[in-house]
Amino acid sequence: MCGSIFNLKRVGMLTTNDVAKVYDTILSIPGMNETVKIDLRISRKNVLLLNSVIERGLLAKDDDKSSNLLKSVPQETLQELKALAADCLQKAGLIELSEKLSSLSGEK
Repeated sequence: MCGSIFNLKRVGMLTTNDVAKVYDTILSIPGMNETVKIDLRISRKNVLLLNSVIERGLLAKDDDKSSNLLKSVPQETLQELKALAADCLQKAGLIELSEKLSSLSGEK
């Protein structure tokens, strides 16, 4: 038990650069590029929220700690995430609503 508490404290001491290295290592594990099929059934509300989270995450500012993590992710992967968000909106019939909400909030 004490060992796991120590490890949790150690994880808290990782720098953003260390986290990016760990993330890059995880992405390098064999099989991580394999395509998986996910049957996802979520409410339209959650589709809008998921899209918003993906867009905000990908628009992280350079002074944001999470932007360092995104710098280690290939641009192609980021484009795939954007396409996933757009595909979810399209399948839920929410593209127009999302665009209108974005224009109201001053996004994009």
